[in-house]
Amino acid sequence: MNTSHDKTPAPSVAPANQTPDLGKMLEQAQKKPRRGRAILVWLLLLLLVFAGVYYWYQARGQEEINYLTSPVTRGELVVTATATGTIQPTRTVEVGSELSGTLEAILVNENDTVKKGQLLAVLDTARLNDAIAKSSAALAAAQAQVLLAQATVAETRATFGRLQTVFKLSKGKVPSASEIEVADAMLKRALANENAAKASVMQAAAELKTNETNLQKGQITSPVDGVVLTREVEPGNTVVAAMSTPILFTIAENLTKMELQIQVDEADVASVRPGQMVTFTVAAWPGRQFPANIERVGLGSTTTDNVVTYKTILSVNNDDLALRPGMTASATITVAERRDVLLVPNAALRYVPLTGGSGQTAMASRANTSQVWSLGQDKPQPIEVQAGISNGRLTEIVTGDLAVDDLVVIGQERAK
Repeated sequence: MNTSHDKTPAPSVAPANQTPDLGKMLEQAQKKPRRGRAILVWLLLLLLVFAGVYYWYQARGQEEINYLTSPVTRGELVVTATATGTIQPTRTVEVGSELSGTLEAILVNENDTVKKGQLLAVLDTARLNDAIAKSSAALAAAQAQVLLAQATVAETRATFGRLQTVFKLSKGKVPSASEIEVADAMLKRALANENAAKASVMQAAAELKTNETNLQKGQITSPVDGVVLTREVEPGNTVVAAMSTPILFTIAENLTKMELQIQVDEADVASVRPGQMVTFTVAAWPGRQFPANIERVGLGSTTTDNVVTYKTILSVNNDDLALRPGMTASATITVAERRDVLLVPNAALRYVPLTGGSGQTAMASRANTSQVWSLGQDKPQPIEVQAGISNGRLTEIVTGDLAVDDLVVIGQERAK
């Protein structure tokens, strides 16, 4: 019996460790257009994904963290605050006129040095002289009335005396009681008129004195020794003294002693105290620094454009008269000073190591202590320190395990 055998060859199986033949796969895909194109797209996508993952891991393995460091130093630290203001005389007197009138003469100019009592200006005094003459005549008339009243008193007193004598000699028979009463009343009226006349004299004398005082006020004099800063009037100007006294001159008493009025910001006012040293500059003298002392720090505040400031007065010596009233000054106030102290950058107090990003910082502090990171054995090591004053760039280290030239970390960055 013939046995029939299936001559169909068995499919070949590729070994497990053998890589698929990409060429054969592409050849088979070409025989089946639709399915082949889909397989080809998926193969390309897989290759791209594998390549991206491979290169990402390669790049990640090559990244390193670079630490930015700065050395600990020892030196001097000065903390300052700045403010602006204007130069002013320590005492300024405004000279005006209490009287209205026309200025007849102006006897001084700006920058003139004047003495106390020196004549500065003269008003037209014609009307004042007329008023004095009128009040003098009124006084003379009042004095005459006093003499007339005194004569009347003497006459009525004599008449009353005679009537009383006759009344006594006649034992009350003559004159009558009514006649005596009339004489007594006339004497009292005469005495009253005398007193009124004397009062009129006093009134007329007071009026005369007022007019004489006004005549003196028509001559405007300096109340202090000083320098004329401003002159507001010219000869022939009319001065009107109404509710307020018109200002004619401004006199600075002593320009060798000036004051600088500055506005200190509310953020700095707590560290500003009387007696602190200040230096300031003015545009008129570039490169020159003038010394000053804080004399007074105001308690009241001033708000301008939502900025709160406090008026502070500084005393300034101006022996060479280089400074002039009204000059704008930029002042630098020394609020704290330390010598021979350890110093670190402010960034070192803000830094903490981060696993991601580059150069990010954060503050770390606890119980009045701060933390810096010292670079040891290529890795940052935390060190607790007590920070002192700071000028915004460097900070004083009061206590802590740090020494000069130790490297403290101020930031980090990734590098390949």
